[in-house]
Amino acid sequence: MDYGKYKYEAAQKAREARRNQANTQLKEIRFRLKIDEHDYETKRGHVERFLNGGDKVKVMIMFRGREQSRPELGVKLLERLADDVSELGTVESMPRQDGRNMTMVLGPVKRKKMAKSQQRRSHQDGRPVKRNRQAEKDARKAARAAAAAKEQQD
Repeated sequence: MDYGKYKYEAAQKAREARRNQANTQLKEIRFRLKIDEHDYETKRGHVERFLNGGDKVKVMIMFRGREQSRPELGVKLLERLADDVSELGTVESMPRQDGRNMTMVLGPVKRKKMAKSQQRRSHQDGRPVKRNRQAEKDARKAARAAAAAKEQQD
């Protein structure tokens, strides 16, 4: 076998492997304990988008002052979020207090690779079809030639 050909094929295999490899990232969303309903919905939308993309999400609640004496309210908020996004992700680590913060990690239901391929497919479906300009030009030219030939016959 030719060494150049072998080297080329090895490079192609490595390139294909890199393309199919999916690195999941850990995205972070921060909440406050006294979050308004609309703000909660906005942040929940971000969490859903990250989970749909196949990434893990670290949800953090920041406590201030006397809020630290009521960690059960933080647990309640995190459980509410976990219930709201239960069809997209699962709880990987339960709510845990770390000083002034309470954290929980949500993992996606589907893999990153599947999410990427699904995203690519939906993007291609919405894309307009490319026009083959040369084929259109040739077709118009053939139509003009046929019209000219028919005119000469008459």
